[in-house]
Amino acid sequence: MSIDTVAIVGAGHAAAATARTLRRRGFDGTVTLLGDEIRDPYQRPPLSKEFLTGELDDTSLPLLTRKWVEDNDVTVRNGARVSSIDTASRTLIVEGGASLSADAVVIATGARPRELPMLPKGTPRVHYLRTVDDAARLRDGLATSTRVALIGGGFIGLEIAAAARARGVEVTVVECEQQVLRARLGTRIAGMCADLHRENGVDLRCGVHLAAAEVDEHRARLRLSDGRVLDVDEVVVGIGIEPSVELAAAAGVRVDNGIVVDEMARTSVPGIHAVGDVASRYSVTAGRHLRMEHVDAANRQGAVVARTIMGEPRPDTSAPWFWSDQYEHNLQFTGNHVGAGELVFRGDVAERAFSAFYLREGVVTAAFAIDRGEDIMAARELLGRSFSPTALADESCDLWELVEEGIVA
Repeated sequence: MSIDTVAIVGAGHAAAATARTLRRRGFDGTVTLLGDEIRDPYQRPPLSKEFLTGELDDTSLPLLTRKWVEDNDVTVRNGARVSSIDTASRTLIVEGGASLSADAVVIATGARPRELPMLPKGTPRVHYLRTVDDAARLRDGLATSTRVALIGGGFIGLEIAAAARARGVEVTVVECEQQVLRARLGTRIAGMCADLHRENGVDLRCGVHLAAAEVDEHRARLRLSDGRVLDVDEVVVGIGIEPSVELAAAAGVRVDNGIVVDEMARTSVPGIHAVGDVASRYSVTAGRHLRMEHVDAANRQGAVVARTIMGEPRPDTSAPWFWSDQYEHNLQFTGNHVGAGELVFRGDVAERAFSAFYLREGVVTAAFAIDRGEDIMAARELLGRSFSPTALADESCDLWELVEEGIVA
């Protein structure tokens, strides 16, 4: 079947990457993005970082500039909420607008913050971060606040903590696990990240959860499971996200912790694809379905689905990679640390300018770095291979030479 029209439901990073790749690879058919927000597509990573500190405003966030959209003949429909999909005809029904039929449909509806029942979205002084409007409301709240509580100690929560501290706000992080970031980074590296926040004045309360909350227009009183009471001006909830699968599920597309897709971004229904935070993609390297919640994965999946639509299918076999800016530091991680029994450090740990390689039976399975992004780029090529720990730690030994020469254990 000839593909002449592509409709992309969503206007985030995965949607934009799909459109960019289609045009870059020479697709000359119709490309339409339908976003439910009444604004042009924008970048989301800065929302928990520079946008909150005031270093960036919403004019600095374009994801697809209007010039690019015009030059590449892409249609962007803002405020176009798709209410249903007729999969037989691949027709999108848009609330209050014209329906749209396409030869290929890409669902990139993303995800939404998971809510705490006792602190529902819309409660005064309570914040959930997903959109630029959410971020603007939080930024305004921080500008007049003395104390803020963060429920959840994941990367987004800790980025918000760093931004709040940069504005002079007292911060308490409430994390139900015994350590922040342990599931993502392992005990030792997670401990180093926790130390970074403590040294910057953040009060980390781990191994406790929110037991009760009283919130009004002026303040929030939070009671923790250990009996401690927090009186704060603002509360930010960051306890993960839920994939927005309702549209796909109603259309009869298979969902299971996201829209289930194969390695080429194809769903259970022919002609319907899914990418980004909403997609549970089969990973060739992991041998199972994974839902990756980071902009790098969104960009890569967008490129994959574009090639699939154009009849040039090629799976993405790259390892997971993500980054985070906290205080003056850039943190990066790649791979999967689970099962690693050895950590090999390279650089200056005391000065927080180092990389660490996770080894399982001598095989590099993951890597973490603070302010050494080049090490992570090399580490992505080292994953799955055996190397001498001595060589990995020796700064006189170029990591890229290890990539080329394969100095094994």
